[in-house]
Amino acid sequence: MRLTVLGTGCPIPDPQRTQSGYLLEKSGKLMLIDCGSGVLAQLARLGVDWEHLDTFLITHHHLDHLSDLLPLFTARWLMGFPRATVYGPAGTQEFISQMMAPFSYVKDHVSLQVQEIKAGAVHSIAGFEVSAFTMRHFVTSLAYKFDRTLVICGDSEPLPELREFVQDCKLVLHECSLPNGYQAPGHTTPTALGQALAGAKIDWLLLTHFYPEAATRIPEMLDAVRKHFHGRVSAATELQSIEL
Repeated sequence: MRLTVLGTGCPIPDPQRTQSGYLLEKSGKLMLIDCGSGVLAQLARLGVDWEHLDTFLITHHHLDHLSDLLPLFTARWLMGFPRATVYGPAGTQEFISQMMAPFSYVKDHVSLQVQEIKAGAVHSIAGFEVSAFTMRHFVTSLAYKFDRTLVICGDSEPLPELREFVQDCKLVLHECSLPNGYQAPGHTTPTALGQALAGAKIDWLLLTHFYPEAATRIPEMLDAVRKHFHGRVSAATELQSIEL
């Protein structure tokens, strides 16, 4: 599978970062995980195959993770691809319905199938085996594991309980919103993340979802994680492509 990081940012505007979005590809099938502001433009830069990008997976219902969904559905319809499937946590069906309601010119032409995912269940989605784990955030937030190889976490405070879910994975993407010393309710700072994942058998931990305060302190944040988590740790970058 190939992972492309579309966005590493947060709700605060940053000229160097797009909001959250991750593109997965395997055997010609595409899946988009989260779709924050700027993700649509990133997909255009990649020259994505719009016909085959018809599967969308949402970690949680916050704007910086889904604000480009409606523009993306609209664009795909105008290009001749009105059908798509959306997966997400409980409440996704209602959320999508309310999002589409004011825009009848889109709603009347776009055909969406919505399926809600529960933690602990295993699903077959776009050729991937997908399982979910409940994170700790202001709203229901899920981490998704793909083919027992890759984990992409929704926003969360650090959770030691996550260790078992990510065990033996090649790559784990986890938010690390702010440097140590900042209050980060519902989010993660580097020492707390390193402590939460200490001892987990992960080949590579990739940090993402950076607030502007983190921009000049990435090396310091990586060092803080490494004091407790002794695997490979790095910071995700825009349009980074990883083969797994």
